[in-house]
Amino acid sequence: MNSTTIGILSDTHQTRLTPDFQEKVKRCFSKVDIILHAGDLTSPDILAAFTGLGKIHAVHGNMCDTAGRRLLPRRLELDINGFKIGLIHKCVSQAYDFEAELLDEFGPIDCIIYGHTHRPVCHRLGETLIINPGAFMSSGRFGAPGTYAILKAGQDLQAEIYEVPRS
Repeated sequence: MNSTTIGILSDTHQTRLTPDFQEKVKRCFSKVDIILHAGDLTSPDILAAFTGLGKIHAVHGNMCDTAGRRLLPRRLELDINGFKIGLIHKCVSQAYDFEAELLDEFGPIDCIIYGHTHRPVCHRLGETLIINPGAFMSSGRFGAPGTYAILKAGQDLQAEIYEVPRS
């Protein structure tokens, strides 16, 4: 079985394309087949940064403008190499275990990718791989670097979180 490499990002919070953002996107995702954006692009205009890279799928988030909410769905389910992958932004409370709520949202699924918290997560909950790539554009506290994830879909699903290279 061929392996598919998937670049995952979220919470870019960009209102316009900037050279810095475009350069980071190219550096992080130049070798992927598919790109998944888990919401809070802010403006759908930033999708142009992914032109010439892998096929992109995106959902809207709570910070997306009206155009983004109209253009992008709230959630997606994709079949990639026979794996069922759910993509959502999902505004959640940190006060309870919301990952069970994510499982309820999608039902039986191989992988759930979500955004919103700006906290990178990559682990299994039962048989489901749970990924939050974190905030791409270093919107973390105290200048924390941005993060993203790479998911490989081959015989199984394997994912890893990476720091976005600083300019």
